[in-house]
Amino acid sequence: MDGNVYLAYDYPLLSMFWTMLWFFVWILWFVLLFRIIVDIFRDDTLGGWGKAGWLIFVVLLPFLGVFVYVIARGKNMGRRQIEQAQAQKAEFDSYIRQTATPPSSADQLAKLSELRSKGDITDEEFRRAKEKILAA
Repeated sequence: MDGNVYLAYDYPLLSMFWTMLWFFVWILWFVLLFRIIVDIFRDDTLGGWGKAGWLIFVVLLPFLGVFVYVIARGKNMGRRQIEQAQAQKAEFDSYIRQTATPPSSADQLAKLSELRSKGDITDEEFRRAKEKILAA
């Protein structure tokens, strides 16, 4: 043995690996921090002062604040996220149903009579369109 101690930084490939690992951990930390901040605002059970207190704690002491928040309120973070996703899906499905449903013949006839009363279409155009709607 020659007594030399080799560290990871003595090998360029290991140095690059450790740098990438720490960069990945750093990015994960910010993702977790921002998810917690979003969760603080999303939580309906917290009052205004509770939200302000948690936000100040997480912003001023980020490492301790995030760990305490995850321990104290982490269990419900997933539940709140699932509830929001379900609400967004229900709203999107409602929008799709509303826009994909063809208008009824009564709605089409009401629009036609409104166009005729405004003078946008003639009586002959109204009659032909009305026949098409009633024939369908």
